[in-house]
Amino acid sequence: MKLIKLLFLFVILFKSAGLQAQNAKHTFALGDSTFLLDGKPLQIISGEMHYARVPREAWRQRMRMAKAMGLNTIGTYVFWNVHEPQKGHYDFTGNNDIAAFVKTAQEEGLWVILRPSPYVCAEWEFGGYPYWLEKEKGLVVRSKEPKYLEAYKKYLTQVGKQLSPLLVNHGGNILMVQIENEYGSYGSDKDYLALNQKMFIDAGFDGQLYTCDPEPAIKDGHLPGLLPAINGVDDVTKVKRLIGENHSGKGPYFIAEWYPAWFDWWGTKHHTVPAEKYLAPLDAVLGAGLSINMYMFHGGTTRGFMNGANYNDKDPYEPQISSYDYDAPLDEAGNATDKYMKFRAVIAKHLPTGQTLPAVPQAKPSMSIAAVKLTQSASVFSLLPAPKLNATPLTFEDLNQAYGFVLYRTTLNGNASGTLKINGLRDYGLVYVNGKRVAILDRRNKLDSASLTLPKGKVVLDILVENLGRINFGPYLLKNTKGITESVVFAGKELKNWKMYGLPFDDITKVSLKTASKIAGQPSLKKGTFSLNKVADTYLDMSKWGKGTVWINGHNLGRYWYVGPQQTLYVPAEWLKHGNNEVVVLELIKTDKNEITAIDHAILDSIK
Repeated sequence: MKLIKLLFLFVILFKSAGLQAQNAKHTFALGDSTFLLDGKPLQIISGEMHYARVPREAWRQRMRMAKAMGLNTIGTYVFWNVHEPQKGHYDFTGNNDIAAFVKTAQEEGLWVILRPSPYVCAEWEFGGYPYWLEKEKGLVVRSKEPKYLEAYKKYLTQVGKQLSPLLVNHGGNILMVQIENEYGSYGSDKDYLALNQKMFIDAGFDGQLYTCDPEPAIKDGHLPGLLPAINGVDDVTKVKRLIGENHSGKGPYFIAEWYPAWFDWWGTKHHTVPAEKYLAPLDAVLGAGLSINMYMFHGGTTRGFMNGANYNDKDPYEPQISSYDYDAPLDEAGNATDKYMKFRAVIAKHLPTGQTLPAVPQAKPSMSIAAVKLTQSASVFSLLPAPKLNATPLTFEDLNQAYGFVLYRTTLNGNASGTLKINGLRDYGLVYVNGKRVAILDRRNKLDSASLTLPKGKVVLDILVENLGRINFGPYLLKNTKGITESVVFAGKELKNWKMYGLPFDDITKVSLKTASKIAGQPSLKKGTFSLNKVADTYLDMSKWGKGTVWINGHNLGRYWYVGPQQTLYVPAEWLKHGNNEVVVLELIKTDKNEITAIDHAILDSIK
């Protein structure tokens, strides 16, 4: 018994010693040419990976893949709209537990570079800003406007409570924290940047702060006294010159975003770039001792309704797809690609003497699933909540709704023909006359009107509007309201007296199809169950469907759309169960479909 007690005491002491070593306080400083960790040079080899785009249950596996490729650091944004979805209501639980993400990285021997910003871009809804900022009259993001600064400070204070104890100087593993994000591409107000710095310090971020910008913007986006990191440049001489010019001729030299490929948007070709294009620059950067953060190392998936969009005066509105595979070294499911292996070989050449890389974990298994019958079906029109009434259409923001859909309904006299025009459609509209679909309107194609012939008598006009993602980059950040943002005109006359039904679909488990009716052609929710005796990653094949969203066991997997290039939805093994599983599909166009299959690979490159 004494021996058992001694062994137990030894185990406790051993674990305690290990924990103390892991949580030991470090110093992290800027040397003239390199970062200094406890006074010794540290070359940061980092990869971007966003907690919100990876199931919490898979964080550790992805981090081990990062270690095996040779990374010593993980970079991540912090998403304001994830953590404060409604004003004053904060969420740092479940997949939003950013502190747990950082601690998991520490357990896996990885440092973290934190990017609370709070603007993130990131191909993310509204660039990370919460929708309700649009509701605050006079509020101007990325400025000294008081309402913005007040909201920003309150949010950042909450982030600081979660993460400032995890700074490296407090015994954690967060090396550096970024203020703002490529601000020089947006503005040049140094006073605003100084306010950012002060708010970060006030929130508890008392370690190393830095800024990052692309080459043309580094001068405008840099705050004197902070390290100016560079994005999108990997020529060693140019990196040193650009950073040195803005930092008293010194380093360290940090490429904060190094792009191994690019993202996709609906209706365009899947972006891929061969690994060979990057090998020589990566070799040169690491050989010169520069630090680097790959954007992205692992993209994952933009689930739910959280994708962003691009738009400017020259280009059309371009909402991004749900897959954030990015042609990154680690694919959407967390498996090593050819690019991963080739990058790993380059990194291995530059390891400190005596260090070797861990073995690359085996690829995760994937599986197909036989056709699943969706046996329950209901028209969305039979599931409507109580309406809100107004003479003119109200926006999503007016309705206190962030994402999803709003159904706009009015009644007008029939026996007439003319053009129906929606002024300010954002972003996708399905038009119904007496319950029958008569037109599809699409902001991407600047299609906001249709010719209609109305039957005799009183006519019910329905317009189901989908928010396809708020703009996440550029000057239109402040023009991001959703729904019908102006007016609806038919045959030259503005239509009034609208009923608006909010359909956020933010919790599919609360939607019951048991007593709902099914009407051909109307947008439909369909539900089915399937049984599994094993679980593995899989991919729902939506190539024969139209447009919509899918949930598995209550988890929103993201959007699908026949236009491509994405034709599958990734289903993580972690969200499947032995035994019965439930799938729910919201289909807008091909509403006669009632069968869904899953395959063992992704289809991300098929345009229709």
